[in-house]
Amino acid sequence: MSLEQTLNDEERLAGLDRRQLEQLVGLVEYDASADPFPVSGWDSLAWVAGNATQTAHFFQSAFGMELIAYSGPETGNRDHHAFVLRSGAARFVIQGAYDPASPLADHHRRHGDGIVDIALSVPDVDRCIAHAAAQGATVLEQPHDLSDEHGTVRVAAIAAYGETRHTLVDRSRYSGPHLPGYVARTSSFVKRPGAPKRLFQAVDHVVGNVELGAMDQWVDFYNRVMGFTNMAEFVGADIATDYSALMSKVVANGNHRVKFPLNEPAQGKKKSQIDEYLEFYGGPGAQHVALATNDILGTVDALRAEGIEFLATPDSYYEDPGLRARIGTVRAPIEELQARGILVDRDEDGYLLQIFTKPLGDRPTVFFELIERHGSLGFGIGNFKALFEAIEREQEKRGNF
Repeated sequence: MSLEQTLNDEERLAGLDRRQLEQLVGLVEYDASADPFPVSGWDSLAWVAGNATQTAHFFQSAFGMELIAYSGPETGNRDHHAFVLRSGAARFVIQGAYDPASPLADHHRRHGDGIVDIALSVPDVDRCIAHAAAQGATVLEQPHDLSDEHGTVRVAAIAAYGETRHTLVDRSRYSGPHLPGYVARTSSFVKRPGAPKRLFQAVDHVVGNVELGAMDQWVDFYNRVMGFTNMAEFVGADIATDYSALMSKVVANGNHRVKFPLNEPAQGKKKSQIDEYLEFYGGPGAQHVALATNDILGTVDALRAEGIEFLATPDSYYEDPGLRARIGTVRAPIEELQARGILVDRDEDGYLLQIFTKPLGDRPTVFFELIERHGSLGFGIGNFKALFEAIEREQEKRGNF
């Protein structure tokens, strides 16, 4: 799919202009014909939840997502419930075991609520799988068709870190609400008067946490198997506090639509945030999802009104004269950012605004980032110290520090 086709499609989904989309998702021109594993963009994020029915309602009521499709016992699926939710171009599939013997029940017992499948849109499933297999990837599902009255979807799947997988999806011949086996479903949930129509427009990036010493292995996997390139590397003082440390590298597909920061723990005086995640998730997995918004102030206000809690940023962050000198002029007054705890960073391409929620489930594992980009394609390196110190304060409250 060309850049122009992608932008046109996203404009229909998210109602944004071309410039906003370029800033939100970091699209760049590239030659897909020369890519052995061409990826067009995100397809969906599949979650496993202890109670998918309630989790799906939560994402609708608190995060403003729209229910568009469903699979479950009523549709002949005796294994699990699956609710498909959309916000702009972002699509979540919330799954929960119906049958006590479902593999999803076992997955939840090991890991708690979390992302099991980072599904990617590809123009040629067979080409991608052939390359992945030749590079030694574990193929979980060979290419096959799923068909119904709406057409045919071509899918396959490969293994990634931990029990995470990448399903590869070609929907070019399909017009249904999600996949064969799903039926269109809308929610009976009625938003309160004045609630925002949409709180985020797209998935910006998904961060994975892996074991000590495994980061380079998985960077190599994405380079060699999936043709991703390295965008950034964060080590040493850039990504450490006085007490804990980690190392991080970022890989991205050819058009930079899909970005995966990969983290591993580093030696520190105390347990790092990565160590805590690995302990409570029971191994490697997706740590957080960055959601792209074009109005982070309004989104934060709306989420707080629904009870979503964010990591606290001390006033000293905003009162530092170096901050104002470093970031220059941004669209919102510093006082407005301070009132909400929103962080700001600038690089050679522009600036970004970002904020992080506390973990949303029972375990201290998965959380969300909200990000509003104004030219910057970075990840807020200038905010790493403040962010990690905020995470450490929460770790200490939980007794995991």
